[in-house]
Amino acid sequence: MSTRPKPRPTHEPSPSDQLAPAAHRDADRVDPLTGDSTHIVASRQTRPNLPSDQCPFCVGGIEAPEPYDVRWFPNRWPPLPDERAEVILYTADHNANFTSLGVPGARRVIDVWCDRTVALGARPDVDYVLIFENRGAEVGATIAHPHGQIYAYDAVPPQPRAELEHGDVIAGLGPDAMGDRFVTRSGTWRAWVPFAATWPFALVIAPDEQLPDLPSLSSPQRDDLAGLLIDVFGRLDLLFHQPMPYMMWFHQRPTDGGDWPNAWVHAHITPLYRSPDTPRFVAAAELGAEVYFNPVDPADAATSLREATRDE
Repeated sequence: MSTRPKPRPTHEPSPSDQLAPAAHRDADRVDPLTGDSTHIVASRQTRPNLPSDQCPFCVGGIEAPEPYDVRWFPNRWPPLPDERAEVILYTADHNANFTSLGVPGARRVIDVWCDRTVALGARPDVDYVLIFENRGAEVGATIAHPHGQIYAYDAVPPQPRAELEHGDVIAGLGPDAMGDRFVTRSGTWRAWVPFAATWPFALVIAPDEQLPDLPSLSSPQRDDLAGLLIDVFGRLDLLFHQPMPYMMWFHQRPTDGGDWPNAWVHAHITPLYRSPDTPRFVAAAELGAEVYFNPVDPADAATSLREATRDE
């Protein structure tokens, strides 16, 4: 467990907040009714929604003035201060996707994920490194160019903390335990649909061996991860024969120096569509109760994903 105290909210909301300049209203707050924590980042309200002319991530754009294979840089409109938010460009090819990178291209992205986890995690003001991607305008991606992001938190966020404190669940999830929810594997990595999936075609991917974080992966294990990501993202696009909007995030060991014996690096992938062109919306009853209603049985979802191959 971490011995570093959690940061406290800067202040309680007050009427004067509504009149203060946006920069002065940026703060970390905890709602006294629900206990939920929120980063108020009013300064991001003025960021551009879509580029007006040239893609800023293509070579020659504002964020990529020189040719590159994979590139990272601090987010120009950061939700976290002190350069604790970064953008990773997967490729210079604007029309690519993760599957089209191939194993060598995907491996380059994974190596950057590992390097940035080490670099950011070494900072004294970083307790947790979250690597994630939002693909598609439907999930809020404002630029189509293939890219992901990294947020480096000064405390372990609630969701990964809950997983870490809940226990070593992944250890008991071999292919036999997954049963008909198992989807595919690539070497030492496997993918399955969760038992109580919130999203219709949600996936979890994890290595067979308990490895705490991305930097702990050997070179062959990184290649296996690259192969699995290419495989599952390809299946998602083939599922309804159209690009699948999705969210992905990696959970890994915190960087606070604490003892986290249950840490087992893995990724959650939450595709948006439940059928062709039909999103799965999380509605008021679900958010209001934190009880979710998935219209697709996880075993049926896994069957559809297993069958979504180009070899049919």
